[in-house]
Amino acid sequence: MDDLTALARHHLDQAKADPHGRSAHLFLHDGPLRQSVIAMVSGCELDEHNAPPAASLQVLHGHVRLTGGGDRMDLIAGQVQELPHERHGLRALEDSVVLLTAVTATQGCPTPYEDAATA
Repeated sequence: MDDLTALARHHLDQAKADPHGRSAHLFLHDGPLRQSVIAMVSGCELDEHNAPPAASLQVLHGHVRLTGGGDRMDLIAGQVQELPHERHGLRALEDSVVLLTAVTATQGCPTPYEDAATA
């Protein structure tokens, strides 16, 4: 069993020492299910990237801005948000730690990119 509070504290310390201002750890990997802790110092950004078939982002500490599809949403500690099914990015508005829960594939349900390829 992993202690999210300890993981968050450890990776925020790692992010503060990292030249890129971030630290991440995949702590649960069960088939298509993945959970990761991502720590970012204030001002750090994750550039836009593709979305998995299903994912959520829960802020464990701090304040982040989720961007995608021309929209943006600010999230603070304690809030959880479904990730958009399109390219999206993340910016830490203050030192922050998030829990990313992602499902990378589902049986019988194509990813948005597989759907687009067959259209």
